[in-house]
Amino acid sequence: MIEIQNIHKSFGDNHVLNGIDATFEPGKVSLIIGGSGSGKSTLLKCIVGLHEPEEGHVFFDAQEFTVMNADERVSIRREIGMLFQNSALFDSMTVEQNIVFALDMFTDMSRKEKLERANFCLDRVNLKDTNKLYPSELSGGMKKRVGIARAISMSPKYLFCDEPNSGLDPATAILIDELIQELTEEYQCTTIVVTHDMNSVMGIGDYILFLYKGMKFWEGSNKDMLQSDVQELNDFVFASPLMKAARSTIK
Repeated sequence: MIEIQNIHKSFGDNHVLNGIDATFEPGKVSLIIGGSGSGKSTLLKCIVGLHEPEEGHVFFDAQEFTVMNADERVSIRREIGMLFQNSALFDSMTVEQNIVFALDMFTDMSRKEKLERANFCLDRVNLKDTNKLYPSELSGGMKKRVGIARAISMSPKYLFCDEPNSGLDPATAILIDELIQELTEEYQCTTIVVTHDMNSVMGIGDYILFLYKGMKFWEGSNKDMLQSDVQELNDFVFASPLMKAARSTIK
């Protein structure tokens, strides 16, 4: 479980986050949604320690991450899997080398064990026999799956995904969503996804945190969201005809 309390973050005079509280539970896919500039990615970076909040607390299973020094944070970071928006693969490395890179940094596995783990993770994301390919030889969806394979290589307790469907066609985006949901259930990890994709929200959103102008405006499940009377949330969610139609079916 991850708990955040009263998170504030500013860049100069720009107050990006203003007192965010939330609890993210294991075995569930939690989504952070909101318009551009609402603070979604900044909040994610505060949780994983890429940004330091000016105020507030972040707890990983009751361990306060925000007060730890760099050495103390290593044990928690070993339990974190991260899928970046652009997949963040090393272009000069093969698929296999990209996955083994994390194992080289954080484990004492033998070379054989690392390769076996890489093969297992690639098979798990349906990319068997792609070991020797380079990122330039992969489609956008395949790159995202390699990124997921690398993220799960350490059997993470916490999985973070920043706009995992960015740049993907709808069919591939659904496959990525389903994979994230399956892995969350399989590993019983605490999964947090930053997204603006309403298909993701409706498909895998066990818990939704809606940010508006750096503030927490609403939280609940995707089913609760369809019944919400919070105007700012409705303006964001039901901007598309498809979502308006979805809402009308339950009224």
